[in-house]
Amino acid sequence: MIQPGQTYRSLSKGHHPADEPVRIRIISAPTGAADLDGMRKIWVATLNSTGREIRPRWMRAERLHATPTTKGGQPRRTGYVLETP
Repeated sequence: MIQPGQTYRSLSKGHHPADEPVRIRIISAPTGAADLDGMRKIWVATLNSTGREIRPRWMRAERLHATPTTKGGQPRRTGYVLETP
């Protein structure tokens, strides 16, 4: 379940091999109602290297995953995986 304060890390590769995965923090949990496009959205902020929240924005809840693997056991390649509950 998505809750405020949780931290997620990006599963996609960075542009440079030395790039670390992007980390985000949940600012507000999704509401039960869908948005105009039919998707639940949550308010997130990117965390910089010092842990400061920057770039607050809306994100689709479907991009957040509890595990780094799919139901079939394959590694996920896109989205964000839960880092700290």
